[in-house]
Amino acid sequence: MKVELDGGSLTIGRLAGVARDGASVSLAPAARKRIAASRAMLEEKIAAHEVMYGITTGIGEFSEHTLTPDELRDFQRFLVYSHAAGIGEPLPAAVVRGAMCGRANVHCHGHSGGRPAVTDALVGALNAGVTPVACEKGSVGACGDLAPMSQVALCLMGEGEAFYRGERMDATAALAKAGLEALELEARDGLALINGSNVLTAWAALLLHDAQHWFKLHDIAAAMTLEALLANQKPYDARLHELRGFRGAQEVAGNLRKLMANSPILAAHGEKVQDAYSMRSTPQVAGALRDAVRHAVGEVETELNGVGDNPIFLTEEKEVLTGANFQGTPVALPLEMVATGLSMIAVLSERRLNRLTNPALSAGLPPFLTEKPGLHSGMMLAQYTADALIVEARILSHPAVNQSIPAAADQEDFVSMGLTTMQKAQQILDNCFGVLAIEMMAAAQALDLRGDEPAAGTGAARAVIRKHVSHLDEDRPLYRDHNRLVPLLRSPDITSAVEAAVGKLA
Repeated sequence: MKVELDGGSLTIGRLAGVARDGASVSLAPAARKRIAASRAMLEEKIAAHEVMYGITTGIGEFSEHTLTPDELRDFQRFLVYSHAAGIGEPLPAAVVRGAMCGRANVHCHGHSGGRPAVTDALVGALNAGVTPVACEKGSVGACGDLAPMSQVALCLMGEGEAFYRGERMDATAALAKAGLEALELEARDGLALINGSNVLTAWAALLLHDAQHWFKLHDIAAAMTLEALLANQKPYDARLHELRGFRGAQEVAGNLRKLMANSPILAAHGEKVQDAYSMRSTPQVAGALRDAVRHAVGEVETELNGVGDNPIFLTEEKEVLTGANFQGTPVALPLEMVATGLSMIAVLSERRLNRLTNPALSAGLPPFLTEKPGLHSGMMLAQYTADALIVEARILSHPAVNQSIPAAADQEDFVSMGLTTMQKAQQILDNCFGVLAIEMMAAAQALDLRGDEPAAGTGAARAVIRKHVSHLDEDRPLYRDHNRLVPLLRSPDITSAVEAAVGKLA
C-alpha cells in the first residue's frame, strides 16, 4: 500500500495503513511546491524583520518578547527542548506514526512555513520505520499536542529516543541504523513540527477505524443471542426503521435480518408477542452509535485534511494570520460522544447476556448455560467479569472536554484535554471488546444447547468461535477462554467468515 499526501485526501483507513501496516508515504508534487512557496514567503518576511508569533517572538506568555536575528535558530531548538515535558510510558507506536503522517499532511497545504526538509524528515522516518518515543501524558490538546510532538521533533533532531525494528534506543543510533540524517532546525521549523492536535487526531482516527470493526461484531453477537433467546423478528422489519428514518438503526436491523435469516432454531419455536427492550431495541440503540461514529469520522477526516497550525501563512496574500487552529475540541467533543456510545452498547450487550444466563428470562435455557446446575456454575462468573468492565467504562465516560485547566499564566486559559479523551476512549473500547467476547461465548453456548442448527450467519460465527473455545460441558477456568476470544474479535476472522456465508454486512 502506498499513500501520497496532498493535504486533502487522507482518510482514517489510509492513516491506519501508514500507522499500523507500514504503508509507504510520499508527498504529491503540488504539495511540495506549496511547502517551498510558503517557506520562501516566510524567509522574505524574516529578512524584512517583520514581527511574527513563534518565529521572531517567543510563544505563549512570551509572545510580546521579540527575538534578535541571532536568536531565531536557537529559539526553535530551545522551544522543542522546553516543550518535551511529558511523563509516563511511551504512546502506542501506531499513534505516534499516525501523528507524524497527519502532521506531514498539514504541511502539504503550504500554510505552515517550515522548510521542505522538515516534512521530508517526517516522511523519511515513517518510511524507514523509525518511531519516536513520546510520553503518553502531558498534552492538554491546545496549542496542539505540544509535549508528545516535541519528542517527535527531538527524535528527528537526533536527540530523543526511538523504536527501530522493535528495539528502543537513542535517536542518534536509530537514525544512523535507518540511514537518516538528523534534522537541524531553522526559524519556524520547530513550531511547524509541534503546533497541532496531531496525536489526539491520529488516535481518534485509529479508534474510529477499530470501532467500525467492533460494531459489526456487535451485530453478530446480538444476532447470536437473539436467535438463542427465540426473539420475535418483527422489531427488525425494515419498514419499522424506514418509518423513523435513522440510518444507523436501519443498518443494524438489516444486519440482524441477514444474520438470522432462515433460522431452523427460530422456525422450530413459537414467536412471543413482544420481547424486552434489551432485545427489541437493539437496532435503535446500536444504530445511534453508528450514527455517532459516522459524524465523528467526518470531523476527524476534516481535521486530518485541514490546516491545524498557528500562525498560518497565506502565500499569495503574503499575510500571516494568528489564531487557534491548533485547538483540539473539534475532534475531542465527537469522540466523547463515541466513547459514551461504546459504553452504552456494552451495557446493552451485558443485558442480553443476563437474559441468556438467567433461567427466568432465557426462554427455557438451563441456568447459567450449564447442563448440570448446582454441580457446575456455568457462565455465572463470566457475567461478573462483564459487569466489572462495564462499571469501569461508565466511570471513564465522564467527559474530559469540559475539564479545561488554565496554563501559561492564563495566556492559554482554555484547552481541550483531547488527549485525555482519547486515552479513556481507548480503554472503553478495550473493555467493550471484552464484554462482547463474553456475550459471544455465552451465545455460542446457548446455540449449542438449542440443539437445532443456527442460521447461516450466526452459525458461521459460532464455528469460528469453536475453533478457539470449546463447548462448556463442565466447569473450567474461563479466564483462558476470555483472553483467547478478545484477540479473535480484534482480528477479521469472525466477520470474514460471516460475510462469506451471508454477504457483506453494513
